[in-house]
Amino acid sequence: MAGTLVGRKALITGAGQGVGRGIALAVAAQGAAVALVGRTESKLIEVAKEVHELGGRALTIPADVTRPQDIARSVTATVEGLGGLDILVNNAQQTALGSILDVEESVLQACWESGTLAAFRLMRASYPYLRNGGVVINLGSSTSVNPMPVGRGVYASVKAATQTLGRVAAAEWGKDGIRVLTVLPASTSPAADAWAQAQPEEYARSLSNIPLGRLGDPRHDIGDVVAFLCSDAASYMTGTTIALDGGQAFLR
Repeated sequence: MAGTLVGRKALITGAGQGVGRGIALAVAAQGAAVALVGRTESKLIEVAKEVHELGGRALTIPADVTRPQDIARSVTATVEGLGGLDILVNNAQQTALGSILDVEESVLQACWESGTLAAFRLMRASYPYLRNGGVVINLGSSTSVNPMPVGRGVYASVKAATQTLGRVAAAEWGKDGIRVLTVLPASTSPAADAWAQAQPEEYARSLSNIPLGRLGDPRHDIGDVVAFLCSDAASYMTGTTIALDGGQAFLR
């Protein structure tokens, strides 16, 4: 297979659907072997079939990123099954919708553990294998830079923490040859569908603020850009945040 990521091995969390699936297919199309991590094995198997149809190689790893033992097992299985680890994509994330007074503490805890804490653990576990050329892509959200993230403020706070974690890692790990980037996607996904059902007015307001007037496609609008960021063509990019949201975010 020809492509910009031939020979690379990628671990992608939340790879069974939505943006995770889109990224998995995009990096596989560029030649990377992919470890698909997620809670629902049947979904991972379907994505693996799609990767195989592209001529790529896929490994399915059923795991819950809120469990430290599953994180350690996922990294080990990736290294042993694919022969290494060059790309880590922290995509898995449970949502927390509603105002500060409405969101239950248990929902905030799940959002934090599946997002920033999971990214922290995965980055630390992957670090030894990423040295000298590895890339970490953390998935943030434009809600974290939205001056009025009404109804998604708790979720936005977790995503903001993940974004800061990535910037710190880029500064600390640059000397080790590891690049760390954050992308802010606005994409069609099961989470977006759930948001539309739970808070239709807020969803419609957010959509109306996208200059391009639509949510992105997980494979082509999000995944293809992530594949580029993981390639040698982006080898001088690190520690920054890239909005993939049709112009919705305003990054200072």
